[in-house]
Amino acid sequence: MATLVLDNGAYTAKIGYSQEKVSVIPNCQFRSKTSRLKTFTANQLDEIKDPSGLFYILPFQKGYLVNWDVQRKVWDHLFGKEMFKVEFADTSVVITEPYFNFTSIQESMNEILFEEYQFQSVLRINAGSLSAHHYFHTKPSELCCLVVDSGFSFTHIAPYCRSKKMKEGIRRINVGGKLLTNHLKEIISYRQLHVMDETYVINQVKEDVCYVSQQFYKDMEMLQRKKGEENSVMIDYVLPDFSSIKKGFCKPREEMVLSGKYKTGEQILRLANERFAVPEMLFHPSDIGIQEMGIPEAIVDSIQSLPEEMHAHFYQNIVLTGGNALFAGYRERLEAELRSLAPAHLPVSVLQPANPICYPWEGGKLLAHSPDYDEIVVTREDYEENGHFICEEKFDI
Repeated sequence: MATLVLDNGAYTAKIGYSQEKVSVIPNCQFRSKTSRLKTFTANQLDEIKDPSGLFYILPFQKGYLVNWDVQRKVWDHLFGKEMFKVEFADTSVVITEPYFNFTSIQESMNEILFEEYQFQSVLRINAGSLSAHHYFHTKPSELCCLVVDSGFSFTHIAPYCRSKKMKEGIRRINVGGKLLTNHLKEIISYRQLHVMDETYVINQVKEDVCYVSQQFYKDMEMLQRKKGEENSVMIDYVLPDFSSIKKGFCKPREEMVLSGKYKTGEQILRLANERFAVPEMLFHPSDIGIQEMGIPEAIVDSIQSLPEEMHAHFYQNIVLTGGNALFAGYRERLEAELRSLAPAHLPVSVLQPANPICYPWEGGKLLAHSPDYDEIVVTREDYEENGHFICEEKFDI
């Protein structure tokens, strides 16, 4: 039987058969300014000639799957002829859900997967549990790990011991990639150019130019002192016009014009402290009025809530996943801050996988090939006989 692994994130779906490679596809629909009447689904985004003013229709709100109409359309597209050609009767599916998901959402998901699509068997699991499975598979001698998953809607910190999640240690921070992009849109709109409708473009700007500062206050001071060419943080970003410039890019430093006058036709964003002030919200959400801990304090708080004899194991096995882990300097800053907060006698080690976005999917792929996979899934016969009860019993691992 084929196994389809679907890490169903709020921004992208990571999907593929367990024998094949993963595909990362937008988990949403789009409408564009130019063709208002047409709705594009998932990777049809590539067909949009002019993605400026692109309007996203997301199945997730605040990290939870609430718009089933949109999600069904995305899944129909992914499971259909153009993409994965899923033979439901002979396919098992591993699908992710957020921590502390609502029962009503879980029941809707069971119904759709078993009754509408009619998958042969289903495993509903947290993405962090798949990451932990991946980690323990690569480091079988380790007993514990702490998964820090910073994605689109939230950042979750989840401790695992021998592949079991320790619920009392799970922490959630309401800061994710969506908030960072929105904040960058606000800063640019206030200082330079109205870009509040340009989510797609500004998200690209964020990914291209933002980084995590190692010493935030020092860097801010340095920016105030150094003007003009001495300012190594300042960068000029050429915005795409989607006719001659398909994708935005950073101007080489030697081409930067301090007078601000460029050749006609190029629209320039000049970025300075925004480059590191935006990702700083992961460390200090209170900077924009979110009264919560940053990631380093939340990690320490999570570990402190667990038995003391396990603390050393957790500090030494911290795994970073999710799209925000791709910011340059993120791992180093986190490790440095944890070193200053953790007890001096405990070593701290933070691991960033080569591909933090697909790390949970890879864990799902390993799980699909593990000998006890058949024990942890719910088959369609089980579901038809026992309903939601059997899913609740098996999936709350």
